[in-house]
Amino acid sequence: MAMAAALRREGRRLAQPINALQSHTSLISQDQAPHGARSISTQIVRNRMKSVKNIQKITKAMKMVAASKLRAVQTRAENSRGLWQPFTALLGDNPSADVKKSVIVTISSDKGLCGGINSTSVKISRVLHKLNSGPDRVTKYVILGEKAKAQLVRDSKKDIELSLTELQKNPLNYTQVSVLADDILKNVEYDALRVVFNKFHSVVSFLPTVSTVLSPEAIEKEAEAGGKLGELDSYEIEGGETKSEILQNLAEFQFSCVMYNAVLENACSEQGARMSAMDSSSRNAGEMLDRLTLTYNRTRQASITTELIEIISGASALTG
Repeated sequence: MAMAAALRREGRRLAQPINALQSHTSLISQDQAPHGARSISTQIVRNRMKSVKNIQKITKAMKMVAASKLRAVQTRAENSRGLWQPFTALLGDNPSADVKKSVIVTISSDKGLCGGINSTSVKISRVLHKLNSGPDRVTKYVILGEKAKAQLVRDSKKDIELSLTELQKNPLNYTQVSVLADDILKNVEYDALRVVFNKFHSVVSFLPTVSTVLSPEAIEKEAEAGGKLGELDSYEIEGGETKSEILQNLAEFQFSCVMYNAVLENACSEQGARMSAMDSSSRNAGEMLDRLTLTYNRTRQASITTELIEIISGASALTG
């Protein structure tokens, strides 16, 4: 009886530091562990910090690459604006031209991680398709770029007339774009070509733009209706070509110039948007790394405190 009572007293005495250790450990876990978890391992936090650091290195490298490509394309894009501006001065821009056959040329990128420039082009293309569709109207798509194709094929697969990708795999020049424009003109029937692209303003700013190129028949129809195209009859025609042949050549050359400028402007907007996106990603990775560092230090301090409590409790049990 006496021995049993002594064992019970010794058990109660040893249980007191253990209970204190458990309550202190739970307090550390609830106060210092992240939300949604009672405790976290320092090894897990360390691995997460390593992953975030690697991601930050990648985003910084991608930002530098985008900046280098932007400098290379920006000069050519600014110089190409002088090609299509004379056509605007001569023929004007007729986005509201009433035609039966419309072709929407949507220009996008082949790669992602460049903000919302591709989604913006697709949204405008869908709006144009809705506005130019009707019982006696036909509207088709010509898509340049993988990202616009992936979005438009979901709900407008039957309206896609032609799709081209990997345009920017090699540096673009006017010869390549003119061959591309010639292929488009040979494979589609149109009264109006509406080119949708993003016009470059700055690294953080781009403007969704629609350029309209009318067919020779539509140009003559608009000229008869008056307006700016009615001034074409005041020009003298030299050489043996007829007015219809001149308008045909003019329309083809205008479309190739507009396409060349649109592809370069969209490439500039893509690289600028990618620079901004990667800069934001790098900053977010830095902020996440700061939070993980704080969590790691708290977790490490909690584990050290727990080990010290265990040592002190064990020493107290032995000496008590």
